[in-house]
Amino acid sequence: MKIGIIGGTGGMGEGFALRWCVNHDIILGSRDKQRAQSVAENHLSAIKNTNYADKITGSIKGDDNISVAKESELLILSIPYENIQSTCKDIENVINEDCIVVSPIVPMSRNQDGFYYIPFVDRKQSAGALVAENLSKCNKVISAFHTISEVKLKNIESSLDADTFICTDNKESLQILNNLVSEIDGLRSIYLGPISLSYQAEVMTPMILNASKQNKLKHPGIKLV
Repeated sequence: MKIGIIGGTGGMGEGFALRWCVNHDIILGSRDKQRAQSVAENHLSAIKNTNYADKITGSIKGDDNISVAKESELLILSIPYENIQSTCKDIENVINEDCIVVSPIVPMSRNQDGFYYIPFVDRKQSAGALVAENLSKCNKVISAFHTISEVKLKNIESSLDADTFICTDNKESLQILNNLVSEIDGLRSIYLGPISLSYQAEVMTPMILNASKQNKLKHPGIKLV
């Protein structure tokens, strides 16, 4: 599968690229094509020094965001909440009609009390709902990967031992994403319901960060038991 990551030069992009290049072709996207290519080369060099080197059947490359959107079978939008509308406008007419679009976006900010979820305070839409609204031609929008530790995701030789909570209206796409989740050691997929419930998954991220800070927890996640 060709997996594109817009905003792929960040930490989450690195984690997904290193984890999934074992079986898939990863395309890191950036507004700066050369930067994306350079980051992709660095990731390939890094993974050659791990126990995964001999298992890789996929690849990692970099390109500009529009080219990534055109080429991807599954596209992850690892972007800020405030960039959702402009990014969706750029890609809505270039993505393949069968492309699955995944939003790990969490709209949050911080005040004197701690991290908080923006939609609750400012009465705005969840990120997942906003992506779906702005990609009206795409019926394969999924909200996922909000509560996993970026540090743990990048450490490909360790297990995450965590759950990721998923919302989507498209059950066929859900199964495809579940298969990808199962390829990440220690990560389990938990389906919450339609994309309208995306806020329930997103709001857990500021909660985790506040708990981490107040209780000196290192890179926590969530797992239902």
